[in-house]
Amino acid sequence: MSEKIFNVLFLCTGNSARSILAESVLNNLALSRGKFRAFSAGSHPTGQVHPFALELLEKNHLPTEGLRSKSWDEFAQAGAPELDFVFTVCDNAAGEVCPVWPGQPMTAHWGVPDPAAVAGNDDTVRRAFFQTFNQLSNRIGLFAHLPFDKLDRIKLQKALSDIGQEPSA
Repeated sequence: MSEKIFNVLFLCTGNSARSILAESVLNNLALSRGKFRAFSAGSHPTGQVHPFALELLEKNHLPTEGLRSKSWDEFAQAGAPELDFVFTVCDNAAGEVCPVWPGQPMTAHWGVPDPAAVAGNDDTVRRAFFQTFNQLSNRIGLFAHLPFDKLDRIKLQKALSDIGQEPSA
């Protein structure tokens, strides 16, 4: 098996909830340690991580230190990590024209509902965050289990796209 560490970028519009959750999950998935390094960014970042995202990560014993809402432009600049995979986790970001990423990464759309857009009381919003967290965790688990050393680029691209079609929880 390859010793390469794959750089993965999760994109969303605001980079305050879904992409932040995905970044933390992949970076802290036991199976992925030493295999992946996850990042997140937004096309129009809010500038802050949603408090319920931080609360949910903490409740699941995932570190929140260093998580911040940032622009995807950071990853298109000289000196940025060379990306292997870029996943959009919201429909708006999937439809936007992305920067040119160093390294010609493979891309896929893994759209999930925006829990930050859910209206209602705190319990309703927390439930939405939990559902999004579970869906992203399931997809990331499938991704981390892919036999990267056995898949050519075409088969890997199909597998990445198929993961994005996994039904909602």
